[in-house]
Amino acid sequence: MNESSIDRLLEIMRKLRAPDGCPWDREQTLDSLKSNLIEETYEVIDAIEGGDRAELCGELGDLLLQVVFQAQICEEAGSFKFDDVVNGIADKLIRRHPHVFGDVQANTSGEVLRNWEKIKKTEKSAETPRSLVEGIPRHLPALAKAHLVQKRVARAGFEWDEIGGVVDKLDEELAEVKEAMEQKDAAAIREELGDLMFSVVNLSRYLGHEPEELLNENITKFMRRFQSLESRLHDEGREIEKCSLGELDAVWNAVKAAEKQIRSKETL
Repeated sequence: MNESSIDRLLEIMRKLRAPDGCPWDREQTLDSLKSNLIEETYEVIDAIEGGDRAELCGELGDLLLQVVFQAQICEEAGSFKFDDVVNGIADKLIRRHPHVFGDVQANTSGEVLRNWEKIKKTEKSAETPRSLVEGIPRHLPALAKAHLVQKRVARAGFEWDEIGGVVDKLDEELAEVKEAMEQKDAAAIREELGDLMFSVVNLSRYLGHEPEELLNENITKFMRRFQSLESRLHDEGREIEKCSLGELDAVWNAVKAAEKQIRSKETL
């Protein structure tokens, strides 16, 4: 990105928000743009996963527009300018990378992350260090939020020494869910299910996986298999509502077996 290209974008945004600009753009507020920001972020992720770099380029532009749009609204209100956003993040990057821009030593990514967290804790106030779990976005999806919380505390050493402890905790939480179910305690069931899900996220994180991605992949797999089940029933002239659970389970297993056979051929 060169200076002239960003200046061009900023000038276009100013024109759109001007009295003689676009009625829709002039009506937008920080609140009205929140859903757009979320949508554009997910579209960037879809483009990354799709592997189409031209598509990614376009989606990153759409995401950048949201930053420019909100900065322009704030400039009009006298809060800050786009330059303040850019300079703020530039200063933060320098401040949080003393191993690059200063004389601090950090030879591994783990050391970098530990230094990063120490710096973040003291940025808000020199007298009152921040909590490691402060600043977690409220609107982050629950799986991603749990994963982020666990990552942060793990960097500070609040972590199992080996995976056996993670698995044992998962078993413990599952046993507590079963106990709550036996006692028919609705409040306890709710709480213990939450503990169990949190432990599943922790196991996923410990094994190096993003739980949000894993669950999305599993949902996609389930939907694909269910659609195959529906297609098979349609071809056989059967209606899903009129099939017994045993019949549906048999078709489901056939779909899974067919997928496994296809995967086996692909690996040959």
